[in-house]
Amino acid sequence: MKKCTVAALALGGFLFSGETLFAHHEPAQATQTVAVNGGTSSIDQQIAMLRSDLRSNRKQIVAANMKLTDTEAEKFWPTYDQYVNELVKINDAKYALVKEYLQSTNMTEEQADSLSRRWLDVDESVVQLRLKYIPIFRKALSARGTALFFQIDRRVQMMIDLQLASSLPLVEP
Repeated sequence: MKKCTVAALALGGFLFSGETLFAHHEPAQATQTVAVNGGTSSIDQQIAMLRSDLRSNRKQIVAANMKLTDTEAEKFWPTYDQYVNELVKINDAKYALVKEYLQSTNMTEEQADSLSRRWLDVDESVVQLRLKYIPIFRKALSARGTALFFQIDRRVQMMIDLQLASSLPLVEP
């Protein structure tokens, strides 16, 4: 378990480096720019960079913590890639919500309700994806190996979600 802690701390250091992805909440057009690392880029570019880095780090953490035999690895990694591809599609909706929220001005009650419900729908989609993949991963791994994978996956996702949530300003009442 020391590897998991070290790898998680590495991801945590990446996530909690003190740089906020979305420094402040200034609604604007779809091409809004936000200062990051002394420069500017569109929200879409920032999100794309963040997601690419997170996927790479996530895979490194999984690889560092799964003790796979060659036979398991041969079956696991294609399944993992398929899982992540489906997860990316779900996360497309999450990041679209982030973008929509950052660009909103004078959010109406209806918009707030809609964002809340859609955010929960995204969370539910992730749960459903994990449930779908338990038997699929079980074809490559033991029950304990599958449990370990989902434990690592959930920890990484919780750290990502915490960083994302802490980077977003709260809804104005």
